[in-house]
Amino acid sequence: MDKPIAALMKDLKQRGLLEDTLIVWGGEFGRTPFREGRTAGSMNLGRDHYPDCYSMWLGGAGVKGGTMYGESDDLGFSVAKDKVHVHDLQATILHLLGFDHERLTFRFQGRDYRLTDVHGKVVQGVLA
Repeated sequence: MDKPIAALMKDLKQRGLLEDTLIVWGGEFGRTPFREGRTAGSMNLGRDHYPDCYSMWLGGAGVKGGTMYGESDDLGFSVAKDKVHVHDLQATILHLLGFDHERLTFRFQGRDYRLTDVHGKVVQGVLA
């Protein structure tokens, strides 16, 4: 991933497009830090989806370069520092794209809704 992403960012920067382009790489879940059987007695061991710890990479468009935000414990089992919920990630991406996620709120059947639900907060620590 390093070389292709570096080449993409270099190309965007040379063309004057990096500040207007948000690059997002990752997934909304990680993998369990240990092997586990799928069913009782199965010889197939694997690593299941694991929503508690995941990795995400952002670049360009107002992202503070060279920054690591958040940290897992030594096993990668739980968040040790600066947890980012998926709603916070969504709020941050919308902010970097120029949207105020709170202005996208609508009321339905007595409850407020928005793309980031009503819990998302912009992660200021990743902004340039």
